[in-house]
Amino acid sequence: MTLGALSQHLLFALALALLSAGAVRAMIRWPILDIPNGRSAHSVATPRGGGVGVVAAFLVGLLVLYRVADFARLEERQFLGVILAALAIAGVALVDDMRNLSARLRLLAQLAAALVAVGTGLTLSRLALPYIGVTELGWVGPALTIFWILGCTNAVNFMDGLDGLVGGTLLIACAALAAIAGAEGGRFVYLSALMLAAGFAGFLPFNLAPARIFMGDVGSQFAGFMLAVLAVAASRFDASQLSFLIVPLLLFGLLFDAAFTLLRRGWIGDKVGAPHRTHLYQMAQRSGMPTLAVAATHWGFALFQAALAVLFLQLRPGLKPLVVLPALAVQLLWLAYVAMRVRRAGLSWRG
Repeated sequence: MTLGALSQHLLFALALALLSAGAVRAMIRWPILDIPNGRSAHSVATPRGGGVGVVAAFLVGLLVLYRVADFARLEERQFLGVILAALAIAGVALVDDMRNLSARLRLLAQLAAALVAVGTGLTLSRLALPYIGVTELGWVGPALTIFWILGCTNAVNFMDGLDGLVGGTLLIACAALAAIAGAEGGRFVYLSALMLAAGFAGFLPFNLAPARIFMGDVGSQFAGFMLAVLAVAASRFDASQLSFLIVPLLLFGLLFDAAFTLLRRGWIGDKVGAPHRTHLYQMAQRSGMPTLAVAATHWGFALFQAALAVLFLQLRPGLKPLVVLPALAVQLLWLAYVAMRVRRAGLSWRG
């Protein structure tokens, strides 16, 4: 990529960030209020739906590129399929922010969006397994892809409960993904990640503690879905599709907290689908750790994971999956630190 092209792309991202900021300001003036309850980290009614700015920046940017940049497409059918799926996720999630839809309806909408994406051909077709090598997935590929899309979408959504945490983490992750995809020649992933990063750059200043507006499901579900789709698209960076690991690695801190909390609640007999406030980030904040410190810790995780993703590109194929181990070690240390704070504060892991 030439310096001139990079400058144009950065100006394009700046314009989208300003568009996002304008949409967020509009949502603050036309608030969908999040009323605090016993599970809330905030104490005063706060507007939500700020993720509209992220969605607007991404979709406007994508439509502009569709008109002027053929190289940004996967294929016509795949491109339109992803747009329709993203619109479905964002539309239902915005209605959910306004009216609190049932969990079943939200899941059905996510499944429909995942099926649209898979139906356009965005699926994992092979997987490199340790000591086995590259294995063709066959019919397992679409099922695994759907599971990943649903899991990533909901993990990002579950983690959006503290000022600035998810917004800042996704800004870093998307910027890193854009840089990596640009270096690997993945133009669609590069430009999509760049537009997502621009959207979060416009949103984040309004979401820092104390937040003037929350992202809402419209932003968290949309971003989780799009990053899940981009992970599948990024798998095409290499023949063995090991590059699929890049996005899970960039999001590892969010995914670990969501997965650990789900498994822990199931292990102790809590209803895993019931509302709660026992994510690691919530327990850290409840134990007395300042909100900004908890969010900044996750930003640090994202920066470390971005460095690991860069290292991932330099490793031999057989070593690439091992790059997740340092990220896992950091999360286990975080878990131990939070558990120590919880014990000292006398908090319960239930409820």
